[in-house]
Amino acid sequence: MQRPVNRIMPNLPVQAYQTFQITRKRDTTVRAVCEQVGCEAWRHGWDSVIDERTELGRTQAAYIRGESRRTFREMTTDAGLTVFRFESGQRCFADHKTVPELYLVRDGDWRGNPTGRKRQHTRPQDWVEDFGENQLRLVDQQKKG
Repeated sequence: MQRPVNRIMPNLPVQAYQTFQITRKRDTTVRAVCEQVGCEAWRHGWDSVIDERTELGRTQAAYIRGESRRTFREMTTDAGLTVFRFESGQRCFADHKTVPELYLVRDGDWRGNPTGRKRQHTRPQDWVEDFGENQLRLVDQQKKG
């Protein structure tokens, strides 16, 4: 059972408010880069241990050396395995997925949107900037009385 929401009735009409919201669509995933999902390999670097005595290992090693476009150091273990040590801050080899966030701004508050005006920021930084500018406007208005 969901707990009822207790709201204080605002002093101003609904037209005097703006709502800033971050939300997600249900069941929607998109491809994401390592940094977006907090990938440990991206953050700390990683080792790929390859057995070049196998066809798969030779193919993997050839890809890493010639096509991966990643920075690495190459070493060989006592057991004859090749270790590729990748530096942090570069994309790993995994395909990451995430649920995208939506950065919304609309007129009104919980009582409704009387103008129907709404917009969606494409970058979180833009939403944060918009929110900050709105807060500064409110402070200025409060100082004026």
